Amino acid sequence: MASTAFDSEIFKDLFGTEAMRQVFSDEALLQKYLDVEAALAKVQARLGIIPQNAADEIIAKAKYENLDMDRYRERVSQVFYPILPLVEGLVAACDDGLGEYCHWGTTTQDIMDSAYSMQVREALEIIDADLAAIAGLLAKLAREHRDTVMAGRSHLQQALPVTFGYKVAGWLSGIERSRQRLAELRPRATMAQFSGAAGTLASLGKDGFAIQDGVADELGLERPEIAWHTMRDTVAEVITFLGLLTGTLGKIGTDVLMLMQTEVGEVFEPFTPGRGASSTMPQKRNPISCELMTVAARGVRQYVAMVLDGMLQDHERASGGWHVEWMSIPQAFILTAGSLRQARDMLDGLIVDKDRMLRNLELTNGLIVSEAVMMGLAPHIGRQVAHDLVYDACRDAVTSNRQLYDVLVEMPIITEKLSRDDIAALCDPANYTGLAGEMVDRLLARTGH
Repeated sequence: MASTAFDSEIFKDLFGTEAMRQVFSDEALLQKYLDVEAALAKVQARLGIIPQNAADEIIAKAKYENLDMDRYRERVSQVFYPILPLVEGLVAACDDGLGEYCHWGTTTQDIMDSAYSMQVREALEIIDADLAAIAGLLAKLAREHRDTVMAGRSHLQQALPVTFGYKVAGWLSGIERSRQRLAELRPRATMAQFSGAAGTLASLGKDGFAIQDGVADELGLERPEIAWHTMRDTVAEVITFLGLLTGTLGKIGTDVLMLMQTEVGEVFEPFTPGRGASSTMPQKRNPISCELMTVAARGVRQYVAMVLDGMLQDHERASGGWHVEWMSIPQAFILTAGSLRQARDMLDGLIVDKDRMLRNLELTNGLIVSEAVMMGLAPHIGRQVAHDLVYDACRDAVTSNRQLYDVLVEMPIITEKLSRDDIAALCDPANYTGLAGEMVDRLLARTGH
């Protein structure tokens, strides 16, 4: 019976994806364990360490369906590790006693860590594809809304005009850095592990490096420089990467969630009948994808803390720290995949209300461009004097509920320096977006969009 949000038939597709669950499924994991055992037998037969017919038999029987799962589960509950029972099952499946050559000179963690690296390789491929798709969606939005003026906000207050394309390009910059991090960490995150009980390859002598290299090549994994049984920085790095990535997605979700507020109403998740509906309020349209993206960010960062704690491992083989990874890694990847899917769904049909953005720019009667007026006056009367004059004008506009422009044109000290047309130009938010458009262009060019 399912008992968590990750395997629940009710909740699992809210917090994850089928593709990522499959990567970390029991069936896929056990097959990867068997794949490592098969690769080891193949390499050792090629080097003349075990008989070729034994390797052929081991490779033929190293299939998930050949395991007696009832027996396997029973033995794992006794041994508390998954590899010895797996080897027992593989030995039993092989004919003529040839299975005795299985697991020759290796150890449990070699098999588990190599299988982990294979899982991570597949999981990162899924993430890489999602990131590429999200980057494409963001680039399209940034280009389309390069000059769509909206209120920039600071401390939840209107600050200065920006463009929606500029905001989206900011999101894109974070996604592009995540793509770069993924490319950089991939070789470190997908190393083979084959070093024997204490990491010295003592059980295989002079053949140790040749077997280690051969197993890595057979599995398509990177060759390790030295055993990493208890040096878990590479594991922590990949989960920390997931924390950074889901944090970036959570930031995007937070922005869209707040722009969907009734009082703002500038951007909306795609509409489909029933999406985000309330059980009692027919008018509700809840920001479902945004909420799930922020939940994923909060969840994954807890797993980051867990794997960092798990780095504190003793000597050459750990007593407990390793086990932390068994819980945290699959769930961190599944949550990340869920957040990526929600981001793709949301951005692919994002609704942008440009008219509402313009109306919201008028909410403060022009106060949003007070810095523009100050900077326009500063060359004539000094920056601090200009600041104080515009500050007083803003207070007058607030108390009298008038447009800032109307207050400014009544101030002789200002009209002596600036014409009405100059003041009107300074009070137009579209004239004070700085280099927002050029920043969008530069980012898109540098990232190849």
